[in-house]
Amino acid sequence: MANLLNEEVSKQIKEALAPMKNEITMVLFTKEGGCNTCSETEQLLTEVKALNDKISVEVKDIDKDKDDAEKYHILDVPTFVILDDKKKYKGVKFQGIPAGHEINSFLSAIVFMSGLDLGLDKKIIERLNKIDKPVDIKVFVTLSCPHCPGAVATAHSLAMLNENIEASMIEAQTFQELSVKHKVSGVPKIIINDELELVGNHPIDAFLTELEKL
Repeated sequence: MANLLNEEVSKQIKEALAPMKNEITMVLFTKEGGCNTCSETEQLLTEVKALNDKISVEVKDIDKDKDDAEKYHILDVPTFVILDDKKKYKGVKFQGIPAGHEINSFLSAIVFMSGLDLGLDKKIIERLNKIDKPVDIKVFVTLSCPHCPGAVATAHSLAMLNENIEASMIEAQTFQELSVKHKVSGVPKIIINDELELVGNHPIDAFLTELEKL
């Protein structure tokens, strides 16, 4: 299979990954017999891994590695999580290939998971620290959506800073059943605990306002 990333894009990604501080691990779940975009997702992760020696990739089978799938709340494939340098899961998940515009949220998650300061306002962090209930944030995207990476990055930031929060990018076309279930007609569509929803790319305080309703 030809490379997904050409020489120019690889150079840009390498530069984007340069600020990484610590090692991170990406754990990808596929399944025997493959799935829609499984091989492409694995190839993208492998090509990105080759651009920075602080990145590791592990590939697991959702059926054969059930304990790991349960540990990271993996329900379908392709799905991958990004772990910190201690291989701790901080709720950062991607369902589907983060290609197109989503390469931006993907690279952002890698760099910040490596220990780079998210640079959030102290008042935002204080509000975030008060969230003490389990929160599941689903951000539905399409790869051609220019506003989606911002919403994904914001959701992932919340997850990295609060262990009660899990945030997933969900590629709407790959996971069509889930998109239909949540009535996704426009993206980014953000679903919080399967009950609250936002449409569009919102600032972090708008996310927090919704979380504070739970």
